[in-house]
Parts: sequence; C-alpha cells; structure tokens
Amino acid sequence: MKSTTRGTLAAVITCVAAAAGAATATPAAAVGTVPVPVPLGGAEKALNVELPEATGQLPVPVPGSPDGPRYVEGRLIPERAVPQLPVHGGLPGADLRAPLPHILGAGFDHIGVDAPASDLRTLAPGGSVDAPLTSPHADGFGLPQAKLPQVGVLAPLVQTVPTADLGIGPGL
Repeated sequence: MKSTTRGTLAAVITCVAAAAGAATATPAAAVGTVPVPVPLGGAEKALNVELPEATGQLPVPVPGSPDGPRYVEGRLIPERAVPQLPVHGGLPGADLRAPLPHILGAGFDHIGVDAPASDLRTLAPGGSVDAPLTSPHADGFGLPQAKLPQVGVLAPLVQTVPTADLGIGPGL
C-alpha cells in the first residue's frame, strides 16, 4: 500500500472517529437543565441520623431569535419597530425524600415530593410606533397628510405548565 493511500485512510478514520465522538457527546448548551445535588452524607454520618435526600435541577435559559418588523401597506414605519425577544428556559425542579418512621414497628418509610423542571416560554415586551404622517396620496399631489401618531406596547408573554408529585412509600 502506498504511503499516500495509508495517509488518506488514516485521515478518513480519524475524521470518522471524531464525528462519532462528537455525535455521542452532548454539549452543555444542548442540555435543558443542570442537575444540582445537595450533599447531606457528611451531616448524616456526623449526627448518626437518617436525613432527607435532596436534588434539584436548574434550567438553562436559551434566547431565541426575535420576529423582525413587518411592513404594512399605508404605514411609514414598519409594525413592531421594537421586536419581542423570545427566551426559552424552565422553572427549577426538585426531588425531596424524607424518612417517615413507622409508629408501630422498626424500619422507615419515606415521604417524597418530585417536582421536575418544567418548560417556560417567554416573550419580552415590544413596541409598535406609527408616524404622524400618512403615505403619499395622488389626490394631494404626492404629499403625505397629517394624522395622529400611534404608539403601542406589545404585552409580555409567559407560558408554563408546572407539575409535582407527592408520594409515600417504603424505604428511602
């Protein structure tokens, strides 16, 4: 086998291996939440008591691309001159489990609350402005006419559906 063929084959194998490694690894920006463990193991051993287990998830907000201005016939300034910026993220989540002792026997049960991180979609407020002039008219020799200026505020938007589960079960 020639050295150029071996070099080309080595380059192809290297590229395939790099592409396969990149496909299996998830970048931090692609993750929707970041897990946050609460370490209570040291306090549990020091106090010789079974403590609750707690973990959480913090969402990673991701800004979107705003809708551009819309040109409307009859207006000099486009609609949505100040566009709304969408931001997608989430509400933080939590998973809590606390020991619940039996009243009549030995052993522990647990009570738990599971509130997973939920999606949150928001739109920042925006603005719409119109000039105090109309578009040029043929009746007025191509000159614009005066009119009242218009200013509008586009309301912000928040959408989410939070959920939570409360449960009791054996063990911790």
